Amino acid sequence: MARSVKMLYEKDAPLDALKGKTVAVLGFGSQGHAHAQNLRDSGVKVIVAQREGGANYRLAKEAGFKPVSVEEAVKQADLIIITLPDEIQPEVYNRSIAPNLRKGQTLGFTHGFNIHFKTIVPPKDVNVIMVAPKGPGHLVRSEYEKGGGVPCLVAVHQDATRSAKKIALAWARGIGGARSGVIVTTFKDECETDLFGEQAVLCGGLSALIKAGFETLIEAGYPPEMAYFECCHEMKLITDLIFQGGLDYMRYSISNTAEYGDLTRGPRVITDKSKKEMKKILKEIQTGKFAKEFRKEYESGMENFKKLYEQDRKHPLEVTGKKLRKMMTWLNAKEPPKK
Repeated sequence: MARSVKMLYEKDAPLDALKGKTVAVLGFGSQGHAHAQNLRDSGVKVIVAQREGGANYRLAKEAGFKPVSVEEAVKQADLIIITLPDEIQPEVYNRSIAPNLRKGQTLGFTHGFNIHFKTIVPPKDVNVIMVAPKGPGHLVRSEYEKGGGVPCLVAVHQDATRSAKKIALAWARGIGGARSGVIVTTFKDECETDLFGEQAVLCGGLSALIKAGFETLIEAGYPPEMAYFECCHEMKLITDLIFQGGLDYMRYSISNTAEYGDLTRGPRVITDKSKKEMKKILKEIQTGKFAKEFRKEYESGMENFKKLYEQDRKHPLEVTGKKLRKMMTWLNAKEPPKK
């Protein structure tokens, strides 16, 4: 049975726990740049650790930071926020963080993966907390600048100083999360629900659904350009409506024809068999099977990952979309660098 949660706001999350403290943000990527700048703009002393050279190092300097090494950042900090990719965190932790930790410091994570699956095991005399914004870093930054914030999940794994929760709430307040709401949870619940959402719905499920719809239309002889518009381009129109008012508002906003098709045909695409597979995916996450598989993939050079990624880059959906997006100048179309 689903558990209820309580939302906390700015009145519940004073910045006091970070006053006079130094926060080190390790990494100036998607989440790192937002946490560092938002905390600094909230009056917190922030230093950034970023490897010299490359775009993120340059961006950190342009934002007014003087990037230092991870080792130096850990030595200076009271709160150490790790925003590095999940797969490289254990290596950096063992090499550069752990040897420089001291009693009473706080380790902060933006995702529960490495703590929950024990690929990082901190000493008992430090706090271990998490603040996980429910949105990408660029949104965490832009919403803060507008005076708002992205909702956050907050968790405490270890409370060595008996002030870990106050530090976590102050961190959430400092990046703007407490403006829109903070949910207190656990590393386990955040990690498992986040991985499931990505794999079964938001990324894996959605990507597969878009490709399957596109392939069905072109295999039936329809032009790929029309298939792209119907199965991919217009997805944003629907998700924006859902974002604003849920499924009910989306259905209110579309035609009766579309709404009837949604209610009667949707369950034929996403069937009991689909849900059974979702439960299997969730079980793989809960048991740590996925985490072990991902670690093995990383440690073997990400060979299969790169192969699958390149296959999808060359999919007719992507080829067609790239061509069409170039024609739609108002989109400000983006193309990722090659992995």
